[in-house]
Amino acid sequence: RGRFDCRSFGQALRRAPMLPVAPILAFIFTVVLASGASAASAAERHALVGKPAPDFALRSTGGPNLRLSEQRGDVVVLSFWSSRCNTCRAQLAELDRLYGTYRPAGFIVFGINVDDDAGAALEFVRSQGASFPMLADPSKSVARAYDIDAMPMLVAIDRFGKVRFVRRDDRRSSTADYTSALRRLIDE
Repeated sequence: RGRFDCRSFGQALRRAPMLPVAPILAFIFTVVLASGASAASAAERHALVGKPAPDFALRSTGGPNLRLSEQRGDVVVLSFWSSRCNTCRAQLAELDRLYGTYRPAGFIVFGINVDDDAGAALEFVRSQGASFPMLADPSKSVARAYDIDAMPMLVAIDRFGKVRFVRRDDRRSSTADYTSALRRLIDE
């Protein structure tokens, strides 16, 4: 992803005063707004939003198998991650903070690892120190069922087992968006 630098654009305009500025700015704002809208709506257009969450059972790094359908009545967040993903670390830390705060209100987080290297995944889990269950998906069957196409990817499931939203964006502004969306979901 490239970044739009307003200062550089302004300097380029000053060097080329013959350019019709209004049409150029109109074009840029159209492209920037359209790309922002499409990124936001892409998160909402995920095929699973509004449908029942695919059930699964995975082994946790702590030992026991955990089944999604056994969590009915709780708001569940699935955070798909990989040890090679640096931004996954920040998302898992934020989810751990939310888990500590909202666990008594029926909020569950499952971190789902999709690494091929079990050793690297276990080392990542130990370094992360999360208080919620970390699950291993070495065959990637759960990742395929949830159509995971980015890391980190967050899937929020309501108390009735329906996928409510999916977030692929890991920017700080996105964190505030999904944090408030999760709070609303917990309050339902």
